Amino acid sequence: MAAAAPPPAPTPAPEPVTSLPETTPLFTRIRLATPSDVPQIHKLIHQMAVFERLTHLFSATESSLAATLFSPTTQPFHSFTIFLLEASPKPFAVSNVDSNPFFTPLTKFVNLSIPIEDPERETFKTTDDVTVVGFVLFFPNYSTFLGKPGFYVEDLFVRECYRRKGFGRMLLSAVATQAVKMGYGRVEWVVLDWNVNAIKFYEEMGADLLNEWRICRLTGEALQAYGGAH
Repeated sequence: MAAAAPPPAPTPAPEPVTSLPETTPLFTRIRLATPSDVPQIHKLIHQMAVFERLTHLFSATESSLAATLFSPTTQPFHSFTIFLLEASPKPFAVSNVDSNPFFTPLTKFVNLSIPIEDPERETFKTTDDVTVVGFVLFFPNYSTFLGKPGFYVEDLFVRECYRRKGFGRMLLSAVATQAVKMGYGRVEWVVLDWNVNAIKFYEEMGADLLNEWRICRLTGEALQAYGGAH
């Protein structure tokens, strides 16, 4: 008699399904600012003055910004230049900013672990679902030691609810990329000594903090007095 067949092996239990953590998609775009962005830029600068505790020095108006930043003779990267960082929950629609002869917008898809609650979304909305996140303002300077021009970053600002998500790095990287593209020798800026988060951020980027240098500034009555001395 043939031996009885062994009982079938037990079916292995199915592997537990591991669900992926939910994320929130966000589309970002860095583009050149235009005269129509002046109201947004003015609000961003005021928020920066509040953050830096320097509102007593804030006197810019929309009119003064429009006249000085977007005069008919200014050309991006050869004068005052502003990159705006925008965000949208949807891909950006094709618009006239895509055909700017001076700069092709930089787009990037970001997955956020926590949705951003933006209480000022309507205030900083440009079109439909597009919201202004922050900006960087820079202009050319020159290094006699290098024998090359560079960029000086006057302002770098990201709105509070969008901070610590890499958006400041994206803006500064866009400036550095443009400097490399144009063969410039350096990008430099200043940071307030109490802003330890920014200082750590810049050091992690590899930036040198030149503690031996001090800013000298003539402004207001002192500028008027010295400028009229001759």
